[in-house]
This record gives sequence, structure tokens and C-alpha cells, in this order.
Amino acid sequence: MLANQLARRGVRAMIIDRHAGPARETRALGVQARTMEIYAQLGVVERALELGKKGTGANVWANGRWAARLPLGEIGRAVTPYSYLFILGQDDNELILGERLRALGSDVQWNSELTALAQHSDHAIATLKHPDGSTRELKCEWVAGCDGARSAVRELNGIGFPGAPYEHVFYVADVEATGTMVAEEVNAYLVKEGFLLFFPMRGTDHWRIVGILPAALAGREGVSFEDVLPAVRGAAGPALQFKKSSWFSTYRIHHRAAARFRQGRCFLLGDAAHIHSPVGAQGMNTGLQDAYNLAWKLALVLHGKAEARLLDSYEAERMPIARRLLETTDRGFQLAVSDRPLARMVRTHVAARVAAFALGLESVQRFAFRTISQTGINYREGPLAQTAGSWPSYAPQAGERFPWLQLKFEAGGGVEDSFKKLDDLHFHLLVFGQHAAGKHDLFQLHSIPDDPHNAEELDRADIPATSYFLLRPDGHIALCGARLEASVLQRYLRDKLGSSA
Repeated sequence: MLANQLARRGVRAMIIDRHAGPARETRALGVQARTMEIYAQLGVVERALELGKKGTGANVWANGRWAARLPLGEIGRAVTPYSYLFILGQDDNELILGERLRALGSDVQWNSELTALAQHSDHAIATLKHPDGSTRELKCEWVAGCDGARSAVRELNGIGFPGAPYEHVFYVADVEATGTMVAEEVNAYLVKEGFLLFFPMRGTDHWRIVGILPAALAGREGVSFEDVLPAVRGAAGPALQFKKSSWFSTYRIHHRAAARFRQGRCFLLGDAAHIHSPVGAQGMNTGLQDAYNLAWKLALVLHGKAEARLLDSYEAERMPIARRLLETTDRGFQLAVSDRPLARMVRTHVAARVAAFALGLESVQRFAFRTISQTGINYREGPLAQTAGSWPSYAPQAGERFPWLQLKFEAGGGVEDSFKKLDDLHFHLLVFGQHAAGKHDLFQLHSIPDDPHNAEELDRADIPATSYFLLRPDGHIALCGARLEASVLQRYLRDKLGSSA
């Protein structure tokens, strides 16, 4: 993702990977709406849709009985074009991003390992080891550690990675099966021993199962799907019928967060920076959005359009997101797997009833969708968010993702999708209820005409009729206010980006 975003912005990057090729096994498989929005900007969303499966709802089962449903398709319809949980394995995500990267003229250098790293004031020296045992030194301006839980970049920089592995062992299986599962939707079965997740995959009766290995099997070598089958049937009920299992694997999960996401000219992203439980299907998406956050900032700095201090905002914005996610997924996971009698009762009786009640409330549904879909992630407390003058609390705030709108961008013109109109290669200045004209090499200006349709759309999104928003390339609001003043805009660009234009 990072290399793709940099290549689109005219920045050369070299990807090295010590493995011989892409991973064939896949554990992460939930692609959230916010990631799909990024894929659309990258031009790969249609390819993703070819390979994956839409999950339009999530169902909760307890003791074999259906308890509640979160209608993802309905509640997210006004929030994003991708109001569903998209099921696409990590291997297919890598495939799609690799195809796009090659189309942009770059590729991964496999069988290349980072063995040493030296930082200097204006560059870094990376020592690379090749398959024949030879080494070479590479001079580069910046280094991004997207190299997983055992990150060489993190370890060579001496950055701590506090946390621990969960005591439980997970298993994952690809199966063809029929049963009580609601078709085309995610199904979560809560049982005394923990939980069992069924994700719909492309094809007929094709499911990906994720569960916790029964305690009696945890220490055994060579565990197979047949060994866990009794536990699966016990959770999902006797109606469950399996046609075949094409893949089965066990694995352990850690919960960790790096002490820093940046040291000098080096950055940490994805699993190199944070590892989470699989609760909520958040981990892979968070890593991809780490890259999306960093790429536009690196490009501006490398092209001389911003000062290097802009890069400090990467850690300032992304570390709180990762740590908050770690805390929430950890709490949710502990409740889902605790062996304590009280926790078991809460999981199978109380939690199901609470879920049934809460998920029936529209406000809870909206909050749950924005949290799970990651469209609710914001940088309100970050160093790049600024509000000019008085501003209503109900309106979109600086640091938030700007709402998805259908607007007439030209007087007398047709309605256009804001996500398609506003590309992610520029800043965009949207001005409502006032005239603005001019040019700047950092942003594109959009003076939105007064129009009954536009007025209705702004009212739906709680956007004041007289207002302006400076949007970052990643779609988050950098600066907002009521009456646009050139001096305020110039001061923001100078103080936050170091732009003197």
C-alpha cells in the first residue's frame, strides 16, 4: 500500500522482502469500508469486488439460538458507498496491490533481507543480504518498516514492543458447509468455551471459520479439522453439515504496540507497530491506513512542498488510534474467551440479550458501523487539525473524515459523487455559501454553488450553509471555519506544513 501510494505521487521506493514470494496462507480477511474507499482512489476496488464477498450483516448466536443482527448494509448506506464488511483474504489483498504496483512500474525484491541500518542527519544506509549470501549497502532518504511482528527495522532501531501472546491458540479453516448460518453474512456463535466465527467467502456454501482451539487440543501436534469438528458442531448446532475442508491451520495471536512509531528517518507501520486480536477484523485495515496516512506526507516532504516536521504527525496521529484499538479489541477478546464461570454466563446469556436490545437501537447501530468500518476514525486531537473561529459542535470537525456527499460542483451542472470528484493526490478547499477564487499549488479550490439540492445535502451532513473545509489528501478535514479568510489559510499552510507559498 505504501509503495503504491508513493508511486502515484512520483516517489521512487524499493520494497525488499526476505521471503521468496507472497504469503499463501491467510488469516486476516475482513476489509472495512474505509479501506474500500482507499482502494477506490487507488483504482483497484473493482478488482477487489471480483475476488471477494460482501457481508451485508453480522449475526450473533448464543447457545445455538439466533440473538441479534447488525444490518451493515442499511445503517451505512448514507455514510459510505461500501456499507458492508468485505470478505477478502490477505493473500488476495496482496495480489491486488502487487498487480497495481507492477502497473505503476515497480515490484517487490524478494529474497532480500535487511541486516543492518545506520541513520545519518540527511539519509540512512540499509545493508541488504541477497540469496547468494552477498550484501550491498543502499543509501536512502527514509525507511519504512512494514515488515511484520518480527520487524527488522524495529529491532535494529532498538524500539521496544511491549505486550504478550494470548494464551489461547486459534484455528482457521476453509470449508464448504450448510447449517443455520445466515447466508451472505457474518455469523458469530457465542459458547461457554469462547466463540466461533463464520465468514462468507466467494462461491456456494463456502465459509471461512475462525475459532479457538479446544483446551484439550492446545498442546497436541498435528491437529486437523476433524479434531475440532465436534467443537464446531457443538457451537453451530446439529444442523451443520460439512461437504469438505480445503485448508486448516492453527496460530497464536499477540497483543503488542511499539514504544514509538518513528525514530529519526525510520517509520513503523502495520504489524511492525501494533498487533491486535482478530476481534472486529481491524488489524490489516489499520496497517493499510497507517500507510495511507504516511504516504502523502512523505511525498510532500520529498517534493519540497512541506518541511520534514510534517512527518512528526504520523506517529502523533496513528499511535493513539493503534493503542485505543488495542485496548478495545483486547477487552472484547478477553470477554469472548475468559474461562471464568461468570464470564461464561455473561457471554452466553447476558451478552446475547444485551446485544439483541442494543443492536435494535439506531444510535447504537450507527456507532457500531462507524467503529467497525473505521469511517469514524478521526485525528481531532492531532497536530494538523485546526478550527478557525467559533464552530458548531454538531458540524463535521477538524480531524474527522469529511462526509460522503452528492453535490452539484458547478452551477447548472449534474450531481457528482464527492469521493470520485475529490482525488487523493491533492488537498481540496471546499467553500460553501460564499465566493472564492484563486490558485495554489497545494490544493484545488471548489466553490460550491447555492442550489436546492446542495442545501438539502449539506443539511443532511450537518454542514453549515456558510462554511469552508480544507481537506487533506487522505480525506480528513485539516482546517474548517465559517468565513474564509486568505490569511487564516496561508497561516495554516505555513504553520502546519511549512509551506511558504
